[in-house]
Amino acid sequence: MSETQIEVPVETFPIHKEKDPSAQTSKLPPHRIVLILIGLALVASAALFMRWDWLPQYGGLILQGLWRTIWILVVTVVLGFLLAVPLGLAQASGPAFLAIPARAFCTVIRGTPLLVQLWLLYYGLGSLFPQYPWIRGSELWPYLRQAWPYAVLALTLSYAGYEGEVMRGAFAGVPKGQLESARAFGMPRFTIFRRIWLPQAIHRALPTLAGEAVLQLKSTPLVATITVVDLYSVASRVRQDTFLTYEPLLLLAAGYLVITGIIVMLFRRVERLIPSKLG
Repeated sequence: MSETQIEVPVETFPIHKEKDPSAQTSKLPPHRIVLILIGLALVASAALFMRWDWLPQYGGLILQGLWRTIWILVVTVVLGFLLAVPLGLAQASGPAFLAIPARAFCTVIRGTPLLVQLWLLYYGLGSLFPQYPWIRGSELWPYLRQAWPYAVLALTLSYAGYEGEVMRGAFAGVPKGQLESARAFGMPRFTIFRRIWLPQAIHRALPTLAGEAVLQLKSTPLVATITVVDLYSVASRVRQDTFLTYEPLLLLAAGYLVITGIIVMLFRRVERLIPSKLG
């Protein structure tokens, strides 16, 4: 018997060509185009119809305040995260004598305003230290007389209190089966923590860490209340000297927007660098 061949028209099964991903990503969404146009229009109107002749006079002070803001942000975020890891670990799996103080610390920090914490450290410890001659005679006294150590300490403790709770949830979210499997293979506890538990917890907490870093940036203007020269304090000085309101505040808002964009891009870059299988 001869085999019967059936010819099927090509049109019966249409071939769908896959779209090039680069072609899709090369075009901006309509809403982003609208936002960009609105932003350009606002920048053009601000440049044409507002006074900016004070910029050369206060340019150096603005750069100093910008540097101080970025410096305080980076230092407090790094130190706060280093403190938040043991706080979260103690709450997730620590003994009671460690879990209870860690939970109490996070509760107090999250339950009280940051401005109150800042003033308690600056006006409390700052007025207490001069009463002790051995402190005034120490090498730390030139630093303790300044305001920025109390600002760094207050912002660090605040960030650690919030991130300690975030890390607690991140540690608790790592599947217990992976940790038990690692113990069954005879891995030491520190190796399990360093290679399995901590990387997965950080991967789970990264989106929240980015948001908390942005909130930390918005908290830095509070340091101006204890005479620390940051970006906000410079804008306030310009307003007092020139009696201008909108121009310094718009420049301040633009500075914070740029720093926020950099923070978001950095965290998204870190999320792409960390393998998704860790989560």
